[in-house]
Amino acid sequence: MAVDAVIFDIGNVLIEWQPETYYDRVYGEDRRREMFAEVDLHGMNDEVDRGADFRDTIYATAEQYPHFRREIRDWHDNWIELAQPVIPYSVSLLRALRSKGVPVYALTNFGIGSFAYAETQYPFLAEFDRRFISGHMGVIKPDAGIYRQLETEIEIRPERLLFTDDKADNIAMAETRGWQTHLFEGPQGWADRLVDEGLLTPAEAAA
Repeated sequence: MAVDAVIFDIGNVLIEWQPETYYDRVYGEDRRREMFAEVDLHGMNDEVDRGADFRDTIYATAEQYPHFRREIRDWHDNWIELAQPVIPYSVSLLRALRSKGVPVYALTNFGIGSFAYAETQYPFLAEFDRRFISGHMGVIKPDAGIYRQLETEIEIRPERLLFTDDKADNIAMAETRGWQTHLFEGPQGWADRLVDEGLLTPAEAAA
């Protein structure tokens, strides 16, 4: 089946998102393990991604765990250090697709405030034909509703969409809706898939 549009996740596809790496570096692995075992930080982040206030949500969580207050506040105060580095090869593939006139969309779990900040640091986030940001949509992957909203608004048949994401459950939900999918495990594999689909030539997809 031909592909009419390509959809990118952002975290761990275009920008590395491994908060544990930051905490290991700044506070040490033992402290990080202790905190992550006690505090559901990723659950906290899910609330931000559903549209809760970026700062208020994180600061409120920090007050619930005063012995980790400084570390938890870092999730907001030093957020850009958690969301880095860029994956340059993936960005070049995004740009190569756009240069060929292929519609390219983002479908990402991202908060309203955190995405607004990310845009100031990563200009390529403005280069999509359209961004579907969970914080603005009020629902996160893999809930079927976020996929349904995208389908409704872009009006492209699901089977003609090609979606890449690093999480298997997000991919699985897209497949139930008839989307073509690629589990992102690195930019080279994604480049190869784009070539296989005839969207890019090997030269266009080269690192």
